Amino acid sequence: MKCLCLVAFLAIVITQSYNEIGAEAASSDGFVSRKGVQFILNGKPFYANGFNAYWLTYEATDPATRFKITYAFQNATGHGLTVARTWGFRDGGYRALQTAPGSYDELTFQGLDFAIAEAKRLGIKMIITFVNNYSDFGGKKQYVDWAKSQGQAVNSEDDFYTNPLVKQFFKNHVKTMVERVNTFTKIAYKDEPTIMAWELMNEPQCKADPSGKTLTAWIGEMATYVKSLDSKHLLSTGLEGFYGDSSPQRKASLNPVAANVLGTDFIANHNLDAIDFASIHSYPDLWFPNLNETSRLGFLRKWIEGHMEDAQNILKKPLILGEFGKPSNTPGYTLAKRDAVFNATFETIYASAEKGGPVAGALFWHLISGGMKNFEDPLSIVLSDNTSTVKIIGKQSRKLGLIGGRGKLSHKIKV
Repeated sequence: MKCLCLVAFLAIVITQSYNEIGAEAASSDGFVSRKGVQFILNGKPFYANGFNAYWLTYEATDPATRFKITYAFQNATGHGLTVARTWGFRDGGYRALQTAPGSYDELTFQGLDFAIAEAKRLGIKMIITFVNNYSDFGGKKQYVDWAKSQGQAVNSEDDFYTNPLVKQFFKNHVKTMVERVNTFTKIAYKDEPTIMAWELMNEPQCKADPSGKTLTAWIGEMATYVKSLDSKHLLSTGLEGFYGDSSPQRKASLNPVAANVLGTDFIANHNLDAIDFASIHSYPDLWFPNLNETSRLGFLRKWIEGHMEDAQNILKKPLILGEFGKPSNTPGYTLAKRDAVFNATFETIYASAEKGGPVAGALFWHLISGGMKNFEDPLSIVLSDNTSTVKIIGKQSRKLGLIGGRGKLSHKIKV
């Protein structure tokens, strides 16, 4: 009972803080922009050492559990992390954001409002994704099912990319998101500098067209539409980074064989004017389960370096490693092996950043707060556990902060 009272008290205090001090509590940081292959914030290079926390809106929907967002963000800033990537969707199902095409649950939307407001208060930038490739939390399958229920002749999830009604459903969602006025800060999302960028989709794939042309056409159309509504924010794809027919040598040397039928093309999908930066993910333990640890680490470095070269020389845009991690259910897993993955990732990124290169940072998958049993999985990390991996994360934040002109903050970072 005492615990429940404390939770309720914290929820009330956090909510009242916005009512009392509003935007005055917010960071004075401006919008993150792009200059060549670098991100810029307030005239200085900006590096995105951060984390994924897909659960923010879900937990913030209930005022009694909003303290989990606060604790997670406080731990993140204590370790110098600068960016949180989260879902701007929950299509159908329990605690849905979008309950039907164009219909939204206001309490769930207020959960996202709160997450953005807390990020603003604590100085964290956000990357928000519009929809999921997978059926988790609805995704493109839910959009297609909605269209089918309205009499559309759709049969495949990949009709998401070509059916006119489904595409309009998605555009309507984008418009609703960017024009949303935050109930805590009273600022429209499109005018909120706390939001660093939008992502079109989490890990878009189109198996119906392995050439990648269908996905490229969809990205081009939707990216142009997003920019027509919101010219202040950066935009990316959410891609995993698999190469396509436009890069046959990279496709042969870097792609896992199974990725060649996913209908993505790293170069073509990003080589569009409305796309501001490139996105890749990295999970060699899942892509190459039969390789030994040394080989997977070698692939990890080559994967980042290959995309780094292409971001620099072909795309001429920044690059973010939007997801990476080491699953604890990998055969032979040890904490030392997880540390090796984080060290290899961070060392490769720092080598680029130190030279003014295009790799702007990495976001590990994924951050939770202590006690969040329902979101624990083989990739979750609790910063307050203060493991050796957590120390590596803090060290990377300090190093990138010094490059980006944030050296004055380094004394606050736990290492």
